[in-house]
Amino acid sequence: MATPSTDQPGKVLVTGAAGFLGSHLTDALIAKGYEVVAVDNFITGNRGNLAQLEGNPLFTFIEHDIIEPLPPAITGQHFTKIANLACPASPIDYQEKPLETMRVCAAGVDHLLALARRDGARFTHTSTSEVYGDPLEHPQRETYWGNVNSYGERSCYDEGKRFAEALIFSYRKLFKVNTGVTRIFNTYGPRMRPSDGRVMTNFIKQALAGEPITLFGDGSQTRSFCYVDDQVKGQLAMLESDFEGPVNIGNPGEFTIKQLAEKVIELTHSISKLTTAPLPSDDPKQRQPDIKVARDNLHWEPTINLEVGLQRMIESMKSNKNLA
Repeated sequence: MATPSTDQPGKVLVTGAAGFLGSHLTDALIAKGYEVVAVDNFITGNRGNLAQLEGNPLFTFIEHDIIEPLPPAITGQHFTKIANLACPASPIDYQEKPLETMRVCAAGVDHLLALARRDGARFTHTSTSEVYGDPLEHPQRETYWGNVNSYGERSCYDEGKRFAEALIFSYRKLFKVNTGVTRIFNTYGPRMRPSDGRVMTNFIKQALAGEPITLFGDGSQTRSFCYVDDQVKGQLAMLESDFEGPVNIGNPGEFTIKQLAEKVIELTHSISKLTTAPLPSDDPKQRQPDIKVARDNLHWEPTINLEVGLQRMIESMKSNKNLA
């Protein structure tokens, strides 16, 4: 069982900090009194996600691509914790930028691990449920090795994240770096880019516009959706522990994609109808986390159900005048 760290809030390096999840984690860390050095190259991140922190004495931002060697602005500081969230996460993004995706999972993670080794810092990495591929085990436990296509349309992301996990394990074994790996399942909430191509944003955007909602395949494939506030609590619990993982951080509530579309139509009071399109290659047919490891080792489990989280996200997207 993991034990919470007893040190006082220190200095945390957060990479991918201008992204959807990275910005929420940065907010949470600062709220707990940590000094945060946030890093992003804006390949998919948004400056506006960090605008609320401008002028905060606990917040510093450095624009940098961690694929490149870390600059003195970073290496000249000492960190007690490093949280890596740098990587394109939506299929549209990583399929458009496959080399960048693989390099950030390889060279980028290597640079951060070397820094963690130097500083004796706790290092956590956000991996993904995609390491399980199109799973033959259901629900997915951390002991499952996966069913992944190594050269398909999604392989740059799936295999990039798998390589990163192997690299992290090697640093832990060889250099005793204090590492932890979380495997996050579909996460949603405010600050997701409306045009990022993920199912949640697609459905809400189409429903708000009264457009047909596109189901890929027949809509029978399943997903498990975790609201961002719950996800951040899981990430914090991992960062503040010494648990190695890997550990699934996701909501085990499982829904078909068709059920999600129908719920979005209901909550938005939309006139949208359902339409279908061919299922993309290698698209997982089912996805549901077994979270026993998280419960036992991090004392974490989600508390926000899909309807509550969906309503919050719908209101957030309604207030976003630019749904591009």
